[in-house]
Amino acid sequence: MRNLAIGDVHGCLTALETVLTIVQPQKDDRLFFLGDYVDRGPDARGVIDRILQLRQQHEVTCLIGNHEIMMLTAREDQGMYLSWLGYGGEETLASYADDDAADGSLDLVPERHWQFLESICQPYFETDDTIFVHANVLPEVPLDRQDETTLFWNRFTNRGPHRSGKKVICGHTSQKSGLPLDVGHSIVIDTWVYGDGWLTCLDVDSGHFCQGNQAGKHRLGVLA
Repeated sequence: MRNLAIGDVHGCLTALETVLTIVQPQKDDRLFFLGDYVDRGPDARGVIDRILQLRQQHEVTCLIGNHEIMMLTAREDQGMYLSWLGYGGEETLASYADDDAADGSLDLVPERHWQFLESICQPYFETDDTIFVHANVLPEVPLDRQDETTLFWNRFTNRGPHRSGKKVICGHTSQKSGLPLDVGHSIVIDTWVYGDGWLTCLDVDSGHFCQGNQAGKHRLGVLA
C-alpha cells in the first residue's frame, strides 16, 4: 500500500492525467489531494470530475484549499466574487462555459461539484504518523485547534516540527524551483504546475515522487 499525496492541481488536468498514468494507483493505495483544484489553470471542471471518478475506484481523501473557499464564498459575496476573478476565477468560470454563456457562470457549476467542495473536502487529515494540510500548521497548537488562516492561507515558514511529532505534508506555497521543499518535519509539494512548474505526486513513505506538467511530460525524483 502506498500513501500518495498530490499537490495543488489548479485546473491542470493534463498534468494530473500524466501523473496518474505514471503512478498507476493500485486498489490498496491511498490518495491524498491537498486542495486548490480550481483556478489559474484551464480545466477546473475536468479536474473535479476526474477526482470524483477516482473516488469511485480508490480510497481518496480531499482537502479544501483557499481557492475552493474563495469560490464557495463568491456565490454569496459580490466583493469576493470580483476578487476571486482576479485570482484565477475567470479561468474556472470558463471551464464551466457552454454555448449560451461563453464566459461561464457559477450557475453552470453542477450540484455534484458544489457537494464535493462543501461536503467531501476536509480542512485537514491525519494518520498515525502524518498530517495532511493545505497551507500550514502552528507547531505548538493541537490540530483540532488550528485557526483557518493558518490552515488555508498562510505561506509555509519553517517554525519547527508539530508538537505531535507527525510529519506535515502541505501545498499552497508554490515552489518556483519545480521541486518539493523538504525540511525534514514538513514537506511542501505545491510545485507551481499552473506556471512553469510541475504537479507533484509524493509517495509519503518512500520519499519518491513523480511529476507531470501541462505539456504531458513527466519526471521522477526522490527527496534528498
